[in-house]
Amino acid sequence: MVGQAPPYDIRYTNDEIRNMIEVNRKGEVWVFAEQHNEQIEDTPIELMSKARHLADTLGVKLAAVVLGNGVKDLATKLIQYGADKVYVAEHPLLRTYQTNSYAKVIYDLIHKHEPQIVLYGATIAGRDLAPRIASAIKAGLTADCTDLQIGDHTTVKDKKIHKNLLFQIRPAFGGNIVATIINHDRWPQMATVREGVMPMPEPDVKRKGEIIEEQVTLAQSDLPLEILEEHKRPKKVDLKAARIIVAGGAGVGSKDNFKLVWDLANCLGGAPAATRAAVDLGFIDHDHQVGQTGTTVRPSLYIAVGISGAIQHQAGMSQSQKIVAINNDPDAPIFGVAHYKIIGDLNEVVPMMIKSIKEKSIKD
Repeated sequence: MVGQAPPYDIRYTNDEIRNMIEVNRKGEVWVFAEQHNEQIEDTPIELMSKARHLADTLGVKLAAVVLGNGVKDLATKLIQYGADKVYVAEHPLLRTYQTNSYAKVIYDLIHKHEPQIVLYGATIAGRDLAPRIASAIKAGLTADCTDLQIGDHTTVKDKKIHKNLLFQIRPAFGGNIVATIINHDRWPQMATVREGVMPMPEPDVKRKGEIIEEQVTLAQSDLPLEILEEHKRPKKVDLKAARIIVAGGAGVGSKDNFKLVWDLANCLGGAPAATRAAVDLGFIDHDHQVGQTGTTVRPSLYIAVGISGAIQHQAGMSQSQKIVAINNDPDAPIFGVAHYKIIGDLNEVVPMMIKSIKEKSIKD
């Protein structure tokens, strides 16, 4: 599909975009509710909590958009998680995700309803879909956001105050700074948001909302591919659901030594994890990676073993309720976010911890 033209016309001229900006300032906040096999993914559910806050701040409705075939029943779940409206687009050709078909339908819905903000999860599908739509409607797009806020901005050139813009916040320059990106002249404002950075909201089974069934016009010619089979490998570990995580870094030293991380995690009934450096060294596979390019976690207890604590790793674990860091370098950056600091050789400290935990378990 590389280099292939989208199966729809670019309808917006620059004059139309300028007119839309004023209209869209009262538009809804949208979340693309990605689903697979008639199951909503976790990331859009996480997004609902932040989107609900954005919509309330702006005084507008929050809407979810779900595409597929036989997915109308998912609308009730989305309402329970905070949506005021759910736009349901069903068609046999939407049964499996394809860039062109999904982009065409969402493009048409944006053109029809003119939301002011559209959010996508920074999943494989979201990262594929959002840029195509942004290009088609000539809108800006900020990728891999870790936070979203509403605020005002004054342009330098004409000193004009633009109120209630979406502040799209994300790490930049390899995670060395945090950038706030705004878009005051191309709407809707769009962003993809990393999975795990927003807390999972609690559903309210008493919430009521509006379900809107949209008419979809698609032909087989709109899809450049025919998907014969789809295979999805489940992750080996669900780090986002783990209450206790023991993570190892490059400082563990070797794949054989990484067994200490596994043993400590097993003793605590937790999940083993790692930094990108440890994954790149082959100590453990990518499913266990925590950080800017891995999973974002917020467990009750996070034990960092042999982890220096680069900002890229901190981006994925700094919101843990309690952080215990074990490192022989007293100046390691990880100690800056740790609640409990153990300065020492992990090869001595971790076995002592395992022994103590096992002895306590026997006494109990």
